[in-house]
Amino acid sequence: MRRTDRYRVEGANSLWHVYKTVPFWKVVKNFIVIQLARYTPFLSMKNWMYRKFLRMNVGKQTSFALMVMLDVMFPEKISVGRNTVIGYNTTILAHEYLIKEYRLGKVEIGDEVMIGANSTILPGVKIGDHAIVSAGTVVHKDVPAGSFVGGNPMQLIYTKEEMDERRKQDTYFSHKEV
Repeated sequence: MRRTDRYRVEGANSLWHVYKTVPFWKVVKNFIVIQLARYTPFLSMKNWMYRKFLRMNVGKQTSFALMVMLDVMFPEKISVGRNTVIGYNTTILAHEYLIKEYRLGKVEIGDEVMIGANSTILPGVKIGDHAIVSAGTVVHKDVPAGSFVGGNPMQLIYTKEEMDERRKQDTYFSHKEV
């Protein structure tokens, strides 16, 4: 189960009430920052922009690839650990506007996580340290640390223990780094 806070709305759908839930000028500022960062080839500048203007918690040496789309309304609810890779054109959401309600939830991405291209991460999920998310995955629930997940719907492909065993058998990983 995703960890989201639910807010009921009356009358029109919840997106119709958007500026009752988030200030208009905040959305404008966030949109401009996110769009500039999406095309910025300088990873350290991108991280600085996210920290400074969006109040996101972004770890050192984390890489947001080209065209990553962050939640425009609540980016401060997204945290990403150190030395993590967020793949090309990934979308990370901290909100969802439905007909009779809207939901907000933190997204916590751990250290040394690999998120494949074109993935979508929904609000209220936690992706554990050293996890791998295959390209094109819709992350709709927590991802255990060290595991490998993929697909739509997302499924566990390898547990941490199975991934550790695969690495032991892979000659590429058996060489010590210099």
